[in-house]
Amino acid sequence: MRRRRTKRALALTALAACALTGVAAGPATASTDVLLPHPGPEGLVWVAEHTGDGGVASGGAWETLPTVLTVACEGGGDVRVTMSQASEIAAFTVDCPAAGEAGVGSVTMDPGVVRSGSFVIGVDASSEDIRWALTVTQPES
Repeated sequence: MRRRRTKRALALTALAACALTGVAAGPATASTDVLLPHPGPEGLVWVAEHTGDGGVASGGAWETLPTVLTVACEGGGDVRVTMSQASEIAAFTVDCPAAGEAGVGSVTMDPGVVRSGSFVIGVDASSEDIRWALTVTQPES
């Protein structure tokens, strides 16, 4: 299992670097608070911070593991989140408070819902001032 994790981590690092350069729409704000912490070794994707509409494409998902997509946001309004692999496999909306603690939404998908390989996540913000972060994890336990 350790060897699979090492290969997976290397591949995901390269894919995430490519994917994050493609995150488009407006500059991120320079904030010191973190909306979502780094997901650790179970993480497939971590977008630490972005403002306005955006998304990410990644690979390396395993269909034998559950998949958790989490989004946090702030700035008033909401974000609509979709995850796709040839077709939409998850969708939800997160309310983004104007002040105070960030709004957080999450969906957990059973093993097999996310197939092995690549996936795309889109984040549609109701305002270009909304700051958001996301993680995708595949816990092994």
